[in-house]
Amino acid sequence: MTRTHIPGILAMASIVVASNILVQILFGQWLTWGAFTYPFAFLVTDVMNRVYGSRAARKVVLVGFVTGVICSLIGTQINGAFGPLVTLRIAAGSGTAFLVAQMLDVSIFSALRGGRWWRAPLASTLVGSSLDTMLFFFIAFSAQLAWLEPVNDVSWANETLPLLGAGPMVPLWVSLAAADWMVKLSLALVALIPFRLIVAHLTTTRRPG
Repeated sequence: MTRTHIPGILAMASIVVASNILVQILFGQWLTWGAFTYPFAFLVTDVMNRVYGSRAARKVVLVGFVTGVICSLIGTQINGAFGPLVTLRIAAGSGTAFLVAQMLDVSIFSALRGGRWWRAPLASTLVGSSLDTMLFFFIAFSAQLAWLEPVNDVSWANETLPLLGAGPMVPLWVSLAAADWMVKLSLALVALIPFRLIVAHLTTTRRPG
């Protein structure tokens, strides 16, 4: 890791910390404010990959993972209205989803690096963020994994309700995951603009004068 990687490290750590805080604040019926900040972790990973290579990107991902683990450990010590802000399942789901999805993002980006400029960041983010959503919500809230933390009552998340209030009957956590997934997909498209601008700037500044 070199000094040129520090902005990426700080950006990733800041996004992870902010998302862990904002996930405690509801936005409407299906989302939290953290849903709007966390997807930009993929932007940081992709910029690092494009400008500095996959090795640097993976190191930044590991920084984000460690930061997330620290945030989860702190969250387990803070009690909210219904117990600790972060349960074992939420911590496990968050850490697993982040690490697996981000590393997959790096691999897909690297495989598509030689194509049109938008293909690698878009494809890697769409696949990575979709896996991230699936892993987190299933590990953290599904009834099938209740054995992971028997003392944690997730019956509220498995209440059967119409999907997003209007679709077929599904567990509540599926609606939460669907809303989160749609935000991630939307931001994957929006993030192409800053990706293009940041990469162009960093590439220009790296060239010898």
